Amino acid sequence: MDLLLLLKAAILGVVEGLTEFLPVSSTGHLILAGHLLDFNDEKGKVFEIVIQFGAILAVCWEYRSKISGVVGGLGREPSAQRFAFNLVIAFLPAAILGLLFASKIKQYLFAPVPVALALIVGGLLILWAEKRTHRVTVESVDDMGWKDALKVGCAQMLALIPGMSRSGSTIIGGLLFGLSRKAATEFSFFLAIPTLFGATVYEIVKYRELFHASDIGLFAVGSITSFISAFLCVRWLLRYISRHDFTAFAWYRIIFGLFILATAYSGTISWAAE
Repeated sequence: MDLLLLLKAAILGVVEGLTEFLPVSSTGHLILAGHLLDFNDEKGKVFEIVIQFGAILAVCWEYRSKISGVVGGLGREPSAQRFAFNLVIAFLPAAILGLLFASKIKQYLFAPVPVALALIVGGLLILWAEKRTHRVTVESVDDMGWKDALKVGCAQMLALIPGMSRSGSTIIGGLLFGLSRKAATEFSFFLAIPTLFGATVYEIVKYRELFHASDIGLFAVGSITSFISAFLCVRWLLRYISRHDFTAFAWYRIIFGLFILATAYSGTISWAAE
């Protein structure tokens, strides 16, 4: 196995894990990192599909008690049934839109400059959302109704634009719709499980001919580093939001997006779309 390729796999795994659950766009960062590492060919795209599993497993492990309680109570506990139903309702809008327009989105928007523009726009939206008066009507994920879940699910549709961020769209959408900061963040984590799992399975089936046994080591390194970094990131974010808002992430997005645009138009870095 090529050691340089394994190093690239480890770096991209860390990028995926650190950015998947922060409101900064993991897809956007993977597109940019893959471009800089020259790992954005067909193998690189398949690799990005696989390492999402590491991030999914990190959330499943962190919330294993909650998940096992919901699964075990589906047949008899109304709270577990309501929680599961909310996840299904929130999952459907982006899933349907993705099935209809995924190919067009990848054709026109999966490139560094469109990602940079989306990072900036998303950052401005976060700043606007944080300046608004935050009226909390839902304190925890267990207090959510199906209408709350549907609103968050509609917000998640913005995440189909690379650079907008799935977690950013759902968390900020949740805040705007009356969820507490913790409820919005945790529901974003839970919603990531069916969303990322569904997207990963769909992409694996679609590109199954690109998977080879010789790439198992590559996938393992990326998935392990993705799991570890995502697990640490989820725990850190829950502590962070207990004392801070999301303004810092907004400014990061804006500055990073402007940097990409500046280097693209100055020719410092060749960000030409593949």
